Amino acid sequence: MKSYLRILNYLRPFWLNVLSSLLFNLLSTLFGLFSFLMIVPFLEVLFGTQNPVTVDPGLHFSPDGIAAYFNYRLSELILSEGKGAGLIFICALIIFSSFFKNFFRYLSVWAMSPARNGVSRDIRNDLFYKLLALPLAYFSEEKKGNLMTRMSNDVQEVENSILNTLEVVFKDPLSILVYLGTLFYISPGFTLYALGLLLITALIIGRIGRKLKMAAQRGQALLSNLASILEESLTGMRIIKAFNAEERVKALFRNENNRYYRIMTSLIRKRDLSSPLTEFLATLVIAAVLFLGGQQVIHGELSASLFIGYLVVFSQLINPFKNFSKAFFQIQKGMASAERIAEVLDENIAITEKNNALPVKSFNEAISYQNVSFSYGDDPVLKDINLDIKKGKMLAIVGPSGAGKSTLADLLPRFFDVSSGSLRIDGHDIRDLKISDLRHLMGIVSQEPILFNDSIHNNIAFGKEGASKEEVIEAAKIANAHEFIIKMPDAYESNVGEAGVKLSGGQRQRLTIARAILKNPPILILDEATSSLDSESEKLVQEALFKLMKNRTSLVIAHRLSTIQFADEIVVMQEGRIIERGNHISLMSKNGLYRKLVEMQAF
Repeated sequence: MKSYLRILNYLRPFWLNVLSSLLFNLLSTLFGLFSFLMIVPFLEVLFGTQNPVTVDPGLHFSPDGIAAYFNYRLSELILSEGKGAGLIFICALIIFSSFFKNFFRYLSVWAMSPARNGVSRDIRNDLFYKLLALPLAYFSEEKKGNLMTRMSNDVQEVENSILNTLEVVFKDPLSILVYLGTLFYISPGFTLYALGLLLITALIIGRIGRKLKMAAQRGQALLSNLASILEESLTGMRIIKAFNAEERVKALFRNENNRYYRIMTSLIRKRDLSSPLTEFLATLVIAAVLFLGGQQVIHGELSASLFIGYLVVFSQLINPFKNFSKAFFQIQKGMASAERIAEVLDENIAITEKNNALPVKSFNEAISYQNVSFSYGDDPVLKDINLDIKKGKMLAIVGPSGAGKSTLADLLPRFFDVSSGSLRIDGHDIRDLKISDLRHLMGIVSQEPILFNDSIHNNIAFGKEGASKEEVIEAAKIANAHEFIIKMPDAYESNVGEAGVKLSGGQRQRLTIARAILKNPPILILDEATSSLDSESEKLVQEALFKLMKNRTSLVIAHRLSTIQFADEIVVMQEGRIIERGNHISLMSKNGLYRKLVEMQAF
């Protein structure tokens, strides 16, 4: 219920649409009720069971007053024009009422359509904004396929199962109340009996609805697994084919798909049970009402015409009741998706900005790691790191895999926050600074080049709003990328494909360097930027990196140690600690881990 109320909370900006829809639904219901109540005078005129009313009772705005005045006018018409004219008048009123009933019914749907689609739009926006705000640690735990399923299928399921039933949720309870009120007015005791039967029916439907929700939750989880397998298979297609693993991957996908098939078959059967079950139970209720009412007519306790009118009005409860029970089943199915969406929206944003965060527009002195430790959960990654990087200096970080090198660099732009100690820029703890200002000071070139399915121009200009074509070309020239770009079919407007698949590794890396050059940040973080390149590409990329690092403060993580021999300082890490530090010459003279790593690479 909490998740459902949360979805309804998105209707706040559309309160006028909801109010209009409620008003139009009320008018539609009243006109519908009026057309059905015309059945009673129609029958009385037809069978002549009602004596003409010859005294004008005056118009009083109450059910009895309106009925008495209407009977007077109808009697007056029959006495002057005949029963045929009375029938024509009643039929015209029924047509008139039916037209306005359906006219207002359309207006209610028309008023709700912006709200229904607007809520879907706002949920998608909130989900995407939340994903952008979550720390990188969250994405290392969650599968991309699972997140994509929540963003697409779950939002679509909420729209189909919950938002598309909003009209029913707002309209049918109102219709049920109006019809029940009318029935209570006609025969209170009789209606209480019928209402008790309807409540028993509602309890049966509610029990099945809870089972439907559980099945829907399992189904959405299995769909997420399928999406994850598909995403991983598409990403790793080269490896799948190289290791002849097609049959293994087929079996994995087939097994998950069969589990999803079985769950969804069960779910659809439960959902489709709602309409026939509701109709059958409603028929039982009508039969019981018909039996009891027939007994009253037989014993003269209720007139035949009034009982027929009662049955006509009561029959109008069936459709709203059916629609409402069907909507209840749909909502239960959609609630599973709503709860999965809520899990993301409620996820804790570990990296937060203080209300009084300080702006920072420049880097003037030094970066300082002071007794910094960091852990992933209970697993310590960095331990008591003390490190100073003066402005304009190049610091290189080396060490075996798993030593904590990348984590040390990721703390600087606050992709993660330190577990203890502090990380300072120009004497300010970075947790006291505005996050956007902090990251604006930095350019990052990672081991895996990150490009977007867009043009070369837009990929280079990604970090600088409103960059001109001339600025982009100049950055590409400095990054040794201009020559290969102009040879492409559309030059700078050429699309690089998904993740830059149309380019070689060296070309992709030079574009990311051009992006960093265009941003022109005072601080650079280079995370093994040449480790995955061939010798020719490495030479071109290395030249571009040297141009990029000129007159900048650089933090360089490197496996290929030949690229960092000219660093102002080199720190050697092992198991989360700094075990050696100095320049290349001093470290080689120590005969420690650094020398061992250099000699292994030379060998």
